[in-house]
Formats: sequence, C-alpha cells, structure tokens
Amino acid sequence: MDPVLRRYRALFLLLFFFFLNAFLRTNAEVLTLTAESFTDKVKEKDTVWFVQFCVPWCKHCKNLGTLWEDLGRAVEGEDEIEIGQVDCSLSKPLCSKLDIHSYPTFKIFYDGEEFAKYKGPRDVESLKAFVLNEAEKAARTKLEADT
Repeated sequence: MDPVLRRYRALFLLLFFFFLNAFLRTNAEVLTLTAESFTDKVKEKDTVWFVQFCVPWCKHCKNLGTLWEDLGRAVEGEDEIEIGQVDCSLSKPLCSKLDIHSYPTFKIFYDGEEFAKYKGPRDVESLKAFVLNEAEKAARTKLEADT
C-alpha cells in the first residue's frame, strides 16, 4: 500500500474514533426522553431519573445553557442515577399528564412514580446534591418497603 494512502487511512481512522467517542460521551450523559420512551425509562428498577422538562422557545430554558449536560457529566458514574430531558413542545400529552405547566421544570422519578420536584438554585452543585440526596431517600424507602 502506498505510504501516503496508509497515512491518510490512519488519520481517517483516528478522526473517526475521536468523533465517535465524543458523540457517545455527549449522548451518554443526558438522555432525551419522548412520550414513547418516558414511561419505560422511569420505571427502570432501582433507578432514579432526574428529568428536565423544557420547550425550545422558553427564555428561562435557553438561559440554562449547558447546565443539564454539565449535571449529566457531574453524576456520570453514580450508580442508578440517570439524567433525562423532555421537550414538551414535542411531547405535549406527556407533559400535561405530568402536570408540567411552567418551564423549566425539574422532577425526580423513581420506580415509575414522581418522587420529588426541584425548586432550588440552578447550578450544577445544587442540582447534584439534590439528586444524590433524593436517590438516598429513594433507596431507604425501597429498603423499608422490602422489610
């Protein structure tokens, strides 16, 4: 094989794996939930879901910037905690059913049920502390129910 062609092939493979890794890392931290996937996901056994409900035209949602993705990265590796988001402009019946009337709304779900609603400061540290605390409460509740 021609050395120049071999070099281009190696460069192509390197760039391909770099972008594939970046794509997988970005999407692994925050899962977009839809009306079709929401119920099955939040019913996952022993998993706490912290879900942001937003619409694209909301200035408060836009002002969050990368907050939700930053939170996803901050809790990555925490056992049984998932970060999700729902676009209520695409999932109106779901958002109505869940009593979402203002944006953004942040809710914790555990075993398919709403467990808590977040109303605190909008920074990664506060959100992370909240979800870790609620996950601990959910685990205790589950343990007490099993005994």
